[in-house]
Amino acid sequence: MEAGGFRLVVDEPAAVGGTGLGPMPTDLLLASLSSCYALALAWAAKKRGLELPDLEVTATGSYAGQKFGALVLTVRTSLPAEHVEPLLEPAKRVCYVSNTFAHVPEVEVALAAPAPGP
Repeated sequence: MEAGGFRLVVDEPAAVGGTGLGPMPTDLLLASLSSCYALALAWAAKKRGLELPDLEVTATGSYAGQKFGALVLTVRTSLPAEHVEPLLEPAKRVCYVSNTFAHVPEVEVALAAPAPGP
């Protein structure tokens, strides 16, 4: 697939019929959430004159049928907790991906017209 001008390999594990050559779509979804939140957290810190050394944000999801029932973001940095804690909610408010989960948009599926032949 292509995203933002970059080619990405998206796959499924061999155990379920894929080749295992790339992350699953759900892995990309969690990566989108954690990376967007990390950028939002860095933005919130910079607004307050802080830096977040060695910032690491991970997202984990627990399945509830064919969807995630819960998503958890875990933030790690060596900046003391008393400086990071006040940044968590402001970052969540400006994170596009977490806002999308908070206010789920309707998903519409449309079939495109066939490409013209040679």
